[in-house]
Amino acid sequence: MVMPTVKPNTQIGDEVRPMTVDEYEQWLTDQTEAEAQTEAQTEAQAAKIAARQAVLDKLGLTADEAAALFG
Repeated sequence: MVMPTVKPNTQIGDEVRPMTVDEYEQWLTDQTEAEAQTEAQTEAQAAKIAARQAVLDKLGLTADEAAALFG
């Protein structure tokens, strides 16, 4: 991995300093994991919406009609 010449700062208590190489690598790993988790949640939500719409289509109902019936 190519390290940038200027790394983000970190703050511990009142001390603000550039991240060490290890801290920066962990920060990058954490960012990648957070992005993957967000993407997985987005995909899961889209699948849930698609499944709900498929059921509504089979029943021949709109979302408003289903809400009125089941809400």
